[in-house]
Amino acid sequence: MYSSLLILHSLFRWVVLASLLYALVRAFRGYTTRMAFTPTDNAVQCRTATFAHIQLTLGFTLYFISPLISAFRQQGIRGGRQLVFFGLAHSGLMLLSVVFITIGSALARRQPAERAKFRTLLIWFCLGLLIMLLAIPWPFSPFANRPYIRPF
Repeated sequence: MYSSLLILHSLFRWVVLASLLYALVRAFRGYTTRMAFTPTDNAVQCRTATFAHIQLTLGFTLYFISPLISAFRQQGIRGGRQLVFFGLAHSGLMLLSVVFITIGSALARRQPAERAKFRTLLIWFCLGLLIMLLAIPWPFSPFANRPYIRPF
């Protein structure tokens, strides 16, 4: 089960990133051209937040069954960069990223003006994306590197 969830979590990251980038492009275009906030924009915003929540749920599930996190719980910060990255940095920053995406989605829905909706999404989703990109274990990361796509 652990291996399957890990592969799913790794693959689903691309869905979250693509959705977030698409939402940001739509928000930027809507804000700069003063377009109307359409039901499609609302659907993209909701879908992006939903994908982020699904990914967070997969991540929390992995957090509680991962042998890496079990080792972190036993060794603490003495366990090395990789254990500290996954035990503290990755999980905490990803949670913060999803919180920012959720706040942005909720605040945008409450904005009375259409341009303000796009601006709100642009700000909060950008913050969420930036934190997310910092917390992903990229192949070139000095803290913990993982492949772009995990083999099956």
